[in-house]
Amino acid sequence: MVSTNEDAGEASTIEALSGPSRIPADASGSSDELDDGNFPNEPEIDNEIRDDVSSNTSDIESQDSQASKHVLRWYRTTHPRFVDLVGDYAGNELFLIEGDSLLLHCFAAPDLDFQNGYQLLHATFLVERFLQALLQRKCNFHIAFFDENKWLSLPSTSSPLLQEKCVFARAAIIRHLQINLGKTDPNVQINEFCSLRSRSFRDYLMQTGMYFVMCHDGALAENNEAQVEKAGKEPITRESDKVVQSDVARRVIIAYFLRDGYNVALINGLKWHDTKVMTAVLESPSRTVPFFELCSPHFDQQLPEYNANSLLDQEIPKLREYLDANKTLTEREVLSVLVVRAIFPGSQPDIEVMVTSFLYHSAMLRHLPLHRRSINSNRASEETDTFLQKLLRIATEILHCDRWPELMQDWCISCDVGDFVDGRLLNACSEAGRNGSLALQPGIGAAETWKLLTKLAAPQFGKSLAIKDDVPLYERQSSQFHAPHIETGAVLPFSNHVFDTHMESIRLSIDKSPSSELSRDAATIFRELSHWHNAKRPLTSTKANPTPQTQLQELKAQKRNQRFMAEMQNYSASLTHSVGGSLKRETIQVDTSTNGQGSHKNISKKYVQNKQPADKSSGGTKPEHSKKNKNAGKRAREEKLEAEQSRKAEEKVAIAISAWQNSCRVYEAQRYPQVQYTSAKGYLDTIDEKKREIIGAEVKCYMLNALLRLWISQCRTNDKNKGFPILALAFDTIRSIETTPGLTRTVVNNVKETIKALGFSQMSFRDSSVERPLPFQFSLAQSRGLNLTVHPSPLSFQLAYCGPYMDRNFDDAPDDRVPFRPDGWQRKVLDEIDAGHSLLVVAPTSAGKTFISFYAMRQVLRASNEGVLVYVAPTKALVNQIAAEIEARFSKTFPHGGGKSVWAIHTRDYRINNPTGCQVLVTVPHVLQIMLLSPSNAGAGDKSWSNRVKRIIFDEVHSIGQAEDGVVWEQLLLLAPCPIIALSATIGNPESFSDWLESTQKSLGHELTMVRHPYRYSDLRKFVYSAPTEFPFAGLPEPVDTSFARLGLDEARGFAFLHPVASLVNKSRGIPDDLHLEARDCETLWQAMKRHQVQGEKRWDVPDKLDPESQLPSVVRKIDVIKWEAGLKEVLRSWMADNSSPFDKVLDELSKPINRPIPSHTSNLRMTTLPLLCSLHEQDALPALLFNYNRTECEAIARTVLSQLKHAEDKYKATPKFQKRVKEKEDWEKAKALEAAKKTAKKPIKGKKGDEQDDGLTSKEMQRDAAETDFSSIASFDPEAPLDKFSFANTKKLSEDLDEIKMKLHKRGIDLWLIAALCRGIGVHHAGMNRGYRQTVEMLFRAGFLRVVIATGTLALGINMPTRTVVFSGDSVFLTALNYRQAAGRAGRRGFDVLGNVVFHGVTPDKVCRLVSSRLPELNGHFPITTTLVLRLFSLLHESKNSPFAVRAINSLLSQPRLYMGSSERKTEVLHHLRFSIEYLRRQHLLDSTGAPLNFAGCLAHLYYTENSSFAFHALLKGGYFHELCRNIRKNPPAILETLMLIMSHIFGRHECRRADKDFIEDIVKRSSSVVFLPKLPEQAVKILRAHNQETLDIFSTYVKTYVDQHMKEPETCLPLTKVKIGGDMATMQESSLPVLPPTKVRSAFVALSGHDDHFRSISDLCRTARDGVFLEEAVIPHVDIYPEETDTPLNAYLYDFFRNGSVQDLARANGIRKGDVWFALNDFSLVLATIVTSLQNFMKLTDNSDMDMLDLKGAFDAREDSKDNDLFEAEEGGEEAEQNLDSEQGPSQMRTGYQVPSPSSTTTKKMKAKKVADSWEDDDAEDEQTPVDTPPTSPTGTLTPSVEMHSSTGIADVGEGKGLLLVLEAFIRLKKEFDEKFRAIWA
Repeated sequence: MVSTNEDAGEASTIEALSGPSRIPADASGSSDELDDGNFPNEPEIDNEIRDDVSSNTSDIESQDSQASKHVLRWYRTTHPRFVDLVGDYAGNELFLIEGDSLLLHCFAAPDLDFQNGYQLLHATFLVERFLQALLQRKCNFHIAFFDENKWLSLPSTSSPLLQEKCVFARAAIIRHLQINLGKTDPNVQINEFCSLRSRSFRDYLMQTGMYFVMCHDGALAENNEAQVEKAGKEPITRESDKVVQSDVARRVIIAYFLRDGYNVALINGLKWHDTKVMTAVLESPSRTVPFFELCSPHFDQQLPEYNANSLLDQEIPKLREYLDANKTLTEREVLSVLVVRAIFPGSQPDIEVMVTSFLYHSAMLRHLPLHRRSINSNRASEETDTFLQKLLRIATEILHCDRWPELMQDWCISCDVGDFVDGRLLNACSEAGRNGSLALQPGIGAAETWKLLTKLAAPQFGKSLAIKDDVPLYERQSSQFHAPHIETGAVLPFSNHVFDTHMESIRLSIDKSPSSELSRDAATIFRELSHWHNAKRPLTSTKANPTPQTQLQELKAQKRNQRFMAEMQNYSASLTHSVGGSLKRETIQVDTSTNGQGSHKNISKKYVQNKQPADKSSGGTKPEHSKKNKNAGKRAREEKLEAEQSRKAEEKVAIAISAWQNSCRVYEAQRYPQVQYTSAKGYLDTIDEKKREIIGAEVKCYMLNALLRLWISQCRTNDKNKGFPILALAFDTIRSIETTPGLTRTVVNNVKETIKALGFSQMSFRDSSVERPLPFQFSLAQSRGLNLTVHPSPLSFQLAYCGPYMDRNFDDAPDDRVPFRPDGWQRKVLDEIDAGHSLLVVAPTSAGKTFISFYAMRQVLRASNEGVLVYVAPTKALVNQIAAEIEARFSKTFPHGGGKSVWAIHTRDYRINNPTGCQVLVTVPHVLQIMLLSPSNAGAGDKSWSNRVKRIIFDEVHSIGQAEDGVVWEQLLLLAPCPIIALSATIGNPESFSDWLESTQKSLGHELTMVRHPYRYSDLRKFVYSAPTEFPFAGLPEPVDTSFARLGLDEARGFAFLHPVASLVNKSRGIPDDLHLEARDCETLWQAMKRHQVQGEKRWDVPDKLDPESQLPSVVRKIDVIKWEAGLKEVLRSWMADNSSPFDKVLDELSKPINRPIPSHTSNLRMTTLPLLCSLHEQDALPALLFNYNRTECEAIARTVLSQLKHAEDKYKATPKFQKRVKEKEDWEKAKALEAAKKTAKKPIKGKKGDEQDDGLTSKEMQRDAAETDFSSIASFDPEAPLDKFSFANTKKLSEDLDEIKMKLHKRGIDLWLIAALCRGIGVHHAGMNRGYRQTVEMLFRAGFLRVVIATGTLALGINMPTRTVVFSGDSVFLTALNYRQAAGRAGRRGFDVLGNVVFHGVTPDKVCRLVSSRLPELNGHFPITTTLVLRLFSLLHESKNSPFAVRAINSLLSQPRLYMGSSERKTEVLHHLRFSIEYLRRQHLLDSTGAPLNFAGCLAHLYYTENSSFAFHALLKGGYFHELCRNIRKNPPAILETLMLIMSHIFGRHECRRADKDFIEDIVKRSSSVVFLPKLPEQAVKILRAHNQETLDIFSTYVKTYVDQHMKEPETCLPLTKVKIGGDMATMQESSLPVLPPTKVRSAFVALSGHDDHFRSISDLCRTARDGVFLEEAVIPHVDIYPEETDTPLNAYLYDFFRNGSVQDLARANGIRKGDVWFALNDFSLVLATIVTSLQNFMKLTDNSDMDMLDLKGAFDAREDSKDNDLFEAEEGGEEAEQNLDSEQGPSQMRTGYQVPSPSSTTTKKMKAKKVADSWEDDDAEDEQTPVDTPPTSPTGTLTPSVEMHSSTGIADVGEGKGLLLVLEAFIRLKKEFDEKFRAIWA
């Protein structure tokens, strides 16, 4: 927290920057606390800062300058994350916008004329449009202005006049928002504070619980281009002191909020992308943020000449009579009158003209229509500037006066000060006034208003302020809006019968000219394309006879698939069902009775037995006696069979009872009752269902008996409180016995006696006729004389301790469709699936959703052998798990083989089984989209794959809200050709989402039902962890005795319980729907409310009906607690709504546990994780999942814990005790070796029979030796193995050989420290880890061997990783309401734990409360009709020959409402947008007039995931740039490839840099050896892209013009957010001396005020300034902004720099790419290159690949993983030689860390040779791997081989048609090869 003086809390003085003495010693943090965005040189940077400000430098600089330098240097070391504020980060959480940052952002807009024209209304419009954009995206925010920061709203280089303009604009906009915004959106509060340090602001922050703060860091677009140009070339001149002061002040504010624990989102650089708000977020590790004194820049400010209060006292009484009688004046006009009276108190001829012009201008503002206010103004005269400066200064003082708002409210005057001055109109009026040409026609409204204003402003002068009335300036005419006709461009002819039906309402003029002209280069290119189009496929097609090479590839593919299947079977064996047991495989048979529908048919035995007999007429009748004899014999056989079965059943009963009795005797020999209980429970879990029916009740009775022994011992020591957890478990055991089969009379009697002795409420038990004595003595008899009853009451005991054990069934009932008793909502799901309906199921984790998917799969499998169900999962980890679970659940025999399978996996990484030959396809969204849009899958007939899809399951459907892939989810929901099942636990707006989904399904002919269930099966208990101040670790502690049966962590050291109600610190949020209370939470809340209720005040009284004694039954169920909870919450809500209620007292009482101080050093996650884990181990609260949303930090935490364990173990192993043990081991080994030598010396006698064996030992001797070997503790002692007390691994749970697992991982290239961590029970899981390692972690965790896994969000989405505890390890931008719920849901999974623990470690209590009380974000959706999708739809339609599926898919997409658009009302806008997307594709020669794809359409479709970059690539390809560039690829490859890489870096993988301020360039860019900013594009490339963007701009400008022409008849008159109407309905001008511009049609009238017309500079300009009511989404317009012409932000050169230098460290250090993101960014670009190469090959028919084959493309990183897997498979198949080859590739088996991997057996491999290991990513000695993409044969230099050249043109090796594109392909092959080689080198 920032240290401030409370006495100065309300002060607003501007303090100077502090010197270096104000910087705390730990400001820079420590090197082991770096985030993955903190790079190796950062500590040196911080030391440099510290040295710089503390050394006795000879440089003569002021203290302010030194401190400013320190601020700027600190800021440049921050590394923000670029995230979506809505979907990825805040959701619906409340955040704060720093008001002056908002104003600066708007005042600096490039379209705003503030300097000369002073367009105040335009500025107000910009503020409103920005806020409107936030609100449209469901943002929740307040705005706060600070008086001491008012100068920070000024652009850095402001003149005195501009300062006055900005200061008044600030006051006017604040006033405008405070009055008018509350009428349209009361949730947005506009607050003013004197200072950031004021107590009122601190209290405000405490009350509101802001999630983050949005600020401006001062970096503007001004001079960006010039500064970037100078970067690295010449010194940058020093900026003005004002600029430095402003930037410093803004960044000090950022540091202030960061130190206070608030993340900061930057408002500058914010981008609107569809429904997303993309911006940079600075995280708040307050320990690394230095302290800076708050400051403000010093601007030249003249003191006000008038005291506002005195002015009001003097002038208001003179106006009161009129204002009381007339309410026609607005606040702007009253303010104008007052200012004029202050400026013009007497006859002053020198300003009469200005006053006249100003009042004339004010009258015009009321009556002139907005669309007629755009003035072509000359520069203001000096006289006008002086007058305006004085006028604004006085007006500002009046607005700041405290009395002003009261006066306006008293007179009920409307607020319009946001339009107080129109500078352009005032300039024109003043010029006309000086020329004597101002005139108004008498009798019209403007004239009357002017006369009234003149009368009130200067009544004593009469006609001295007069203007002419004989010039007809404005005349009364019709007020109807007549926008001037603007010619709209004609569109190219287009007609397609499928699309025409949707676009028939769009009327366009058609360009009937033959065709748009092609450039000379484009014409040449298209002639070449025609050549390649007519070329033939290579002769080695799939129809040709297979070559040995292809046969070998197929064999390898089959073996690889078999290996994947084997791995999947192992993986599936680790899975369990909902109650923890192993999954049982079911063999599916096709049910012919379902008629192919798969619906459930309950055919009872009675129905089968009562079938009608066969027709008697069909045969003769047999004699009666023959029938009788036959029946008698049959009955005899049946009786004999029944007797035999009865005898066998009795034998089985006897065997089961005997086995149980034997086991019971073993258990009774155990000393500890805890062991007896655990042993009996394990026995019960392992016996089958039939045995459980015989002895189940007796086993549970024995478990109860063990618990009674523990309880009796507690009672004997008078320590009942510690035994209550045991008694709660006994309560649960008694309740479960009631429903357990195998009840005997003895069991029932003992249980009833126990209930009576313990004082429990009576429970009903069914009578049993079975009488059998217990095989043990029941303990109750030993408790004579002891008081065993609970206190204070059985009900209180149940509420306090039995909540997790309460009956959780909700109207459950038996149902033969599933093997459990489903609740009502689950039965409804089954019914809807059976009816063939679509479903949306919203239920929390552990509620019981898992069965839904597998029931639907079973139905499809039973229905036929052809139907397909597709399961869509958001992550590859979930894909693998679901496929493994299908493998474990289902098998099926297909009658004709043909490559069919039950299931298949299909992702970009790999595939298992044939994706089109399976019945259950498990995949990810992108792959399903490709399959649905693939023409080969969309053929006519039932056999086509798309028509065979019967149902699609969308798991985790809330992923539709993601910024990256959400649009694909939405497109799939619109494309689905069948009923769907959408599943999610976290949808913030389920009703509205269901309404949209229902409408989409209805249009497809499917009925959709939403099923909601809000309750988890097991509760979650939250804790905040505080690490001890000291932690001397000497080994894991033994679990304490009291941990048995204890739930939660209430008694554990360092854990503070968080009551859910304690999180409700922000009362304005209310109570979230999913904030659930346990039974004990309800009781605690009720007690606190009773204690603090106000006696005699009915409002604050707790109703008696909520008393648990009257509300709850004697035996409480979960449903009873839920009803009680609802009543308590209802009262609590009423208390929260009133500040005078006792709610704050209740909150304070419940918050006490988490309000205790937390030691400051606990912020070091890495060092304090081991103490946390030790406490969890001690409380038996492991296994645990630790979530940290930083990949590098996950690994760092695991590595630190491993190091701590190993260090402590090494110390222990150095002790004499352990060394003595080692010596004993060595002596034992020597003795065994000596004994073995003696045995070897003894020659065996061959052929001799008897006891003597070949080795000369008798059988008894051998048995004795074996026994000694097996049971000797010395023999099993391994000095090198991890000791149990220094390991979290549970070695008892490992079923397979650990050495084998380690060897497999080692062969995959897994880091040795990761393998060593696995051996100690610690795993790491994130998307950057090897796939095989991740699966190993999952399996070992499920098996129970691993008990600690540190993960990012990869394990949060539906993964079956049952854990007892979830730990949120550290804060993150990505620790959001959504991710919190997803990850926390992993704890307490149904069937494993009755309670889950959620622990917050290194997260501030404020953030904890915010997370627990947060609401889920609402799903906003996307704009799904992208240009690439349109192109792919035409490809689908054309290549499938207008198949029914293709037609249906297009109709589905175009006829349904969009989730983003809100409803079908704006469908017309979407269709207009679609039509002009088609026009764009026509102009780019990608579609013909009927919609058939042309030319490079296939290449662009394959690059769909790079939109809009793919269109820029196509423009350069079509324009001939690549042809010209690559013509000399064989002569000068390095230069060509570097230029090609520069082009590609500008187009693909674009990352914008920060604003290029001077400090960043001087200290980062110029000092770095890296290329930080991308150099400019070559001029010819710029020329082509500029022409492409201009053509696109023309097309979409025409779109807007057309849409406005046809659908928008009214002018734009209201501000976008407040809806304040601007101007009047005055007639249009006939003649005028004022330079009025024509009204705009496309551009907003508010923007036109600054002098803009309907000609746009760029697409961004069009989208940013288009008039209200037109949907124009910049993200879906195909263009790429050219820097610096069309974007003011430089591009990051990370790809280009990596290609040049191959250094990842430089990418992190200078380019700011986070270390954890590097390989993903590089792999993505590698995939782009692979796609381009393969697409060009397909186009040139050099390969025979299909669209589906494109899915096999991979980036170099993914290809490396596949290559490793293949090498591993071949090594296992190939024996010793292959093993040696693999070992040589893998490198050493031992690193400097000392971690070892066991060598394979000497009989199979030779000893692995150690070789040098690369110490960093920059070592370049890695061996090359094969290029993963199928490329044409190339020579060692990369040139295409003659065979390809000869094929490509039958003799174009030297010259000929088609050579240019062949050289382009060759260049890209070379580029990919070189890039991938450098990429792979970093993994050496």
